Amino acid sequence: MKPVIALVTARAARGLDEDLPPLEAALDTAGAEVHVADWDDPEVNWASFDLALLRSTWDYTDRLQEFLAWVETTSGLTTLLNPAQVVRWNTDKHYLAELARAAVPVVPSTFIEPGENARQALTQFLARHDCANLVVKPSVGAGSRDTQRYARTEIEVAKAHAQRLLDAGRSVLLQPYLESVDTDGETALMYFAGRFSHAIRKGPLLPPGAAASPAIGLFAPEEISPRTPGTDELQLADRVLAALPFGAPLYARIDLIRGAAGEPCVLELELTEPSLFFAYATASAERFATAVMKAARAR
Repeated sequence: MKPVIALVTARAARGLDEDLPPLEAALDTAGAEVHVADWDDPEVNWASFDLALLRSTWDYTDRLQEFLAWVETTSGLTTLLNPAQVVRWNTDKHYLAELARAAVPVVPSTFIEPGENARQALTQFLARHDCANLVVKPSVGAGSRDTQRYARTEIEVAKAHAQRLLDAGRSVLLQPYLESVDTDGETALMYFAGRFSHAIRKGPLLPPGAAASPAIGLFAPEEISPRTPGTDELQLADRVLAALPFGAPLYARIDLIRGAAGEPCVLELELTEPSLFFAYATASAERFATAVMKAARAR
């Protein structure tokens, strides 16, 4: 009997998720009955699926509580992957602090919470970090939306950005801008069921002196190319997966950037709705489909 699988997206992401067509084809070839469904569509009967696979629910950052409530409800109707505990943990970048406490190298991260003094936090951050530029972003966000880069001399503008987020009830994340990204870019490593599949290079996203976030719509345009990761990057990715409080999930994308001494560190860990860049690695959609089918049949 064919497993019935939902590929979960968002109305606003229709036509934008380049991973969906190859994944749908690979799952069909592997023997699944596949349906693409919007997470917030009230007409969808989630109990009719053997598996609901989160893929491009890219509008969740503006509707986080609604999305998390849907995740909890849907988890009681079908098998949701990645599961609810992973989604709850990963949709807020406070997880970076948890990884740091587990001795995983991460980009230095300071959080400002609503009600705290943005100017004081920024002043203390700059005193601790000898960086020419810093990044201000929300702790709940995706696609580089509401994310900007500032020179350390632009503290007033950076403070105003942080304050806007705080006034909206959003926690703020401050990070030094690591200059290596301008030449080396980021390395994003894809893992399926705990096994490395492929990697890509992302070019720099945050130009200096930008008047606004680089995001257009749901995400910022990206410069992508295939990449063979370094041994040290693969070793760090293994450490990340080993440090997760729930074990290796069905899919993971680990975004790394090199620090001042050339060492890799974690920029972000994408376990909810990451692009997996199938177009840049031969048979990667088929590898993922194999892992999905194994999960569907096991449940």
